[in-house]
Amino acid sequence: MNKSDLTRDYLMLSKHNKKGYDWWWHSFTGICEKTGKEKPFYVEFYITNPGLNTPKPQFGQSSQGSTRPCYIMMNVGTWGENPRQLHNFYPISELKSKADELSLTFGGNSLSETSTKGKVELSKADAKNHPEYMSDAGCISWDLTIDKQIAFNVGYGANRTFRTMNSFEMFWHAEGMKTQYSGEVILDGEKYIVSPETSYGYADKNWGKDFTSPWLWIATSDIYSQTHQKKLNNTALDIGGGCPKAFGIPFNKKLLAQFTYEGEDLEFNFSKLLSGTHNAFTFTEKDKNKITWNIVLKNKEYELVCIVSCDKKDTLFINYESPNGKKLHNHLWNGGNATGTLVLHKIDKQKNVTILDVMTFKHGGCEYGEYNK
Repeated sequence: MNKSDLTRDYLMLSKHNKKGYDWWWHSFTGICEKTGKEKPFYVEFYITNPGLNTPKPQFGQSSQGSTRPCYIMMNVGTWGENPRQLHNFYPISELKSKADELSLTFGGNSLSETSTKGKVELSKADAKNHPEYMSDAGCISWDLTIDKQIAFNVGYGANRTFRTMNSFEMFWHAEGMKTQYSGEVILDGEKYIVSPETSYGYADKNWGKDFTSPWLWIATSDIYSQTHQKKLNNTALDIGGGCPKAFGIPFNKKLLAQFTYEGEDLEFNFSKLLSGTHNAFTFTEKDKNKITWNIVLKNKEYELVCIVSCDKKDTLFINYESPNGKKLHNHLWNGGNATGTLVLHKIDKQKNVTILDVMTFKHGGCEYGEYNK
């Protein structure tokens, strides 16, 4: 079973780093205290190019053209009815952190392995007059405890040696591919209660010097076995990748994935050559109402077929500037209400294939985008 590795959640950027980013992503579902309706949310802490150490947040997209950004960004939002993406920015000088644990505080916002708290607010006028903020208008505050229960450790590809060598442009670690959150979120004055059993949470970290294109991500821990007619409480899926680059060499249509099936970690990792991993995927947005992923994950012993969809009305195009100041992902679908079907096959030594389980899932995180689309 893959072990957690809290060191991969540490702040990777040194105060001298002038081309890099570090972000911590959390997504979960809350229930409206007033109406009882579900609503998914996300909270992201994002830092870029701290070595530039500009006295004020410096944006890559401005009237003067493209320059390297330098800021701390709080990026929070919600999907579903009236989706929202809200950004607030802070100078690097406001950041207080620790070298030997995940501990970030600035501007009233905080993040550790076990809790997060903060507030993001932007007026309609500021959202309209400052396109460099890449933000909608609104207000979201949160106060949550975090319980990370299942980890996806991609292995040596993100170990200290490869991080020091900057071997990949984008690194990934999911300390909480299944995470239970508890607490509350306030969205424009409306309170949402977040409870462990109904939070369907997820937490990961990305860092590096650039993004990937195409960019794919699928994750869920709300999985039901149709074969065995029961909820799978110790099961979670996490898929990421697209076109990773190692030492500048692109590896097109490569995925890193883990399916933890009732406590057993089934890994589909293209970087582990002896595992016999062969992954494939397609994505389409041609349907008027839905976006769809078809993914096949295969190693020597197992095959997992994933059919995933998300209503377009439940998504947003999430915004990031690259450390070099360019904004190339302008069509990056992002959602928190994905649903789908999973079919798990067992492959024996004679290459015979049998179905182990047919499952459905809900409350899935999803993402797909390509540069310049």
